[in-house]
Amino acid sequence: MADAALESQLEKGCEALDLVLDMEQQQKLLDYLALMQKWNKVYNLTSVRDPAQMLSRHIIDSLSVLPYLDAASLLDVGTGGGLPGIPAAIVHPDCAVTLLDSNSKKTRFLHQVKAELGLNNVTVVHGRVEQVSLPKFAIITARAFASIDDIVKLAGQHCKKGGQLVLMKGVYPSEELQFDSTEFRLDDVVTLKVPGCDGERHLVRLIKDKD
Repeated sequence: MADAALESQLEKGCEALDLVLDMEQQQKLLDYLALMQKWNKVYNLTSVRDPAQMLSRHIIDSLSVLPYLDAASLLDVGTGGGLPGIPAAIVHPDCAVTLLDSNSKKTRFLHQVKAELGLNNVTVVHGRVEQVSLPKFAIITARAFASIDDIVKLAGQHCKKGGQLVLMKGVYPSEELQFDSTEFRLDDVVTLKVPGCDGERHLVRLIKDKD
């Protein structure tokens, strides 16, 4: 697919999401897509191979949650190829974004993305979320990483008091919402409309009331 067509697709996606990005941010997102395509051939970052599909199902999907990720510090757990953490770092340059994954091939790719796109607000950490030593974060996000219960238990320790878990889900996660925690409470479940993506998308937000 030609670059012009991808540019147009990204512009239309941002317009549909009421997201205003400058030209540099749009270019960095397209450069990130190109790196993902290139490295995917060897590192198998995603099963999606078509660049237009990659743009809609990964990057525009991640852009749909960015209004909920605007904070001073963000931890993206099980980030894989950097979703939604890399788009968040591009759109929110004042946010300190930490990308965490236990797969060394994926963290190698993320180091390359950070270097090539000049993302000085990004830190890449290789390790398991329950074992790494990290500062406390205002927001912790995860996309297709684990159940709500597991994320609370594994990642909750890294969240500041008053901070949030912002979790990307597909269909409305009725059963998962019965999670058991004395630290976190459900804030809300947001229904997302992602341009170019079929299927349901929901965002679950939990607030940490106490350590």
